[in-house]
Amino acid sequence: MSAHQTMICQEVIFDDGQQCPHNHGMTNTVEAAWHEVLTTTGEPRRPEGSPLAAPFAELVLVAHAEPLLRQLYPWTGMWELHFSRCTEIRHTWDIPYIGTLADGRYYVEGPSRTSPRIAETDSAQAAVAMVIDRLPPHCCPAFIGNAEELAAYEIRRHVATCR
Repeated sequence: MSAHQTMICQEVIFDDGQQCPHNHGMTNTVEAAWHEVLTTTGEPRRPEGSPLAAPFAELVLVAHAEPLLRQLYPWTGMWELHFSRCTEIRHTWDIPYIGTLADGRYYVEGPSRTSPRIAETDSAQAAVAMVIDRLPPHCCPAFIGNAEELAAYEIRRHVATCR
């Protein structure tokens, strides 16, 4: 296994006869990313006095409170909270994301930028619930690596479990 294949995974025996040796708990990488998102929400790098700051901070707290989302790698941009099934760039784009509207409401879009808007809602809880309802099967916990490495791992795992 390469250094990037040190991932969190299901109990699998690969075609070379090796059993996956990895911890099945939360990764330090994901915990550190959540810590960064939680502690930098509302930091000075964000526009001062933005009407989006308070609703975005609420969104981050509500999302972090959900055990399934807490296992995914969070990243932010443009007042949006994204969730990835892997920890490194290029992240996955197969999970809807949540953005903050100018009026303090939320929108759920995705999973890709070209996907239509799923809904708008007044509450962070409702937006988070919409994402949870649309999570791909077996998406948690996050894979340590990038999207390409995750795809290769999933193919290898599928071959091993289909025998």
